[in-house]
Amino acid sequence: MNRPANSSIPHPGTELYDVARDEIVNEPSVPAPDAAGPKPGVLKRLVRRFSVLGLIGLVMVVFWLTIAVIGPWIAPYKSGALSSMDVFAGSSHAFPLGTDYLGRDMLSRILYGTRYTVGLALAAALLASLIGTFFGLVAAVSGRWVDESLSRLFDALISIPSKVLALVVIAAFGSSIPMLTGVAALAYIPGAFRISRSLAVNLMTLEYVQVARARGERLFYIARVEVLPNMIHPMLADFGLRFVFIVLLLSGLSFLGLGVQPPNADWGSLVRENIGGLAEGALAVLMPAIAIATLTIGVNLLIDNLRRRGGRGQGAAQ
Repeated sequence: MNRPANSSIPHPGTELYDVARDEIVNEPSVPAPDAAGPKPGVLKRLVRRFSVLGLIGLVMVVFWLTIAVIGPWIAPYKSGALSSMDVFAGSSHAFPLGTDYLGRDMLSRILYGTRYTVGLALAAALLASLIGTFFGLVAAVSGRWVDESLSRLFDALISIPSKVLALVVIAAFGSSIPMLTGVAALAYIPGAFRISRSLAVNLMTLEYVQVARARGERLFYIARVEVLPNMIHPMLADFGLRFVFIVLLLSGLSFLGLGVQPPNADWGSLVRENIGGLAEGALAVLMPAIAIATLTIGVNLLIDNLRRRGGRGQGAAQ
């Protein structure tokens, strides 16, 4: 076919191509996005990961963990310093949380006592969860006689109430920091064992674990690679509950005079020492109780957020 006489009119296909080419050439260059992309800030990631109540719990827990570390360095007075002549004094510029029954600064006493309350409970909860989870995995992946022996042993221990066990052991061997940590861990190891064993037994029946056993994998490999990673969320939630129970157990022992001994004091000891000011509504009694309440509530809110995320994750995986 002959081209049109007027050569200034391009071929229709050529015209479209030229327009598209001009748009591509004349379009302002847009920088290619970074492969990694800008990472959201820490606050945005926390908001995405936690609910509002979960964030409140996280703030409470982080606050008390920080105080447990730096409390003695930021305390305005020494823990046992008699800083005032007024006992059960109210809040003032010099004593924001008042004074106790001897005229000591309550803010300093609480800051020092946080290390004992949080530190002892955290150490005992870690011991209880680690030991209980270990024996739960051993019982689930081992033979029947190992499972039966461990189960009957921990059933005997769990039949003893935790407070009764702690009172008997401390009355027999005395109260000290290692003894309090050990008896609190011993009281809650059976509960951690039962939960971890139940989770592991259920996981051992799943297909991917049966495939690993058919491949000839060793029991240690199955427990470490196939079973344990799928128990993390439930066991973390259980660890938080153990921590709360141990805080209340140690505070109760200290209130009875069997916990942390003078001149040191945890929050339970502070409540016991200043119980005489309860009728006056003294801050020396109220503030340690409020500290215990905020710590336990914060941990519970954080656990609830973790449990919901774990449930959504399992549902998505299925």
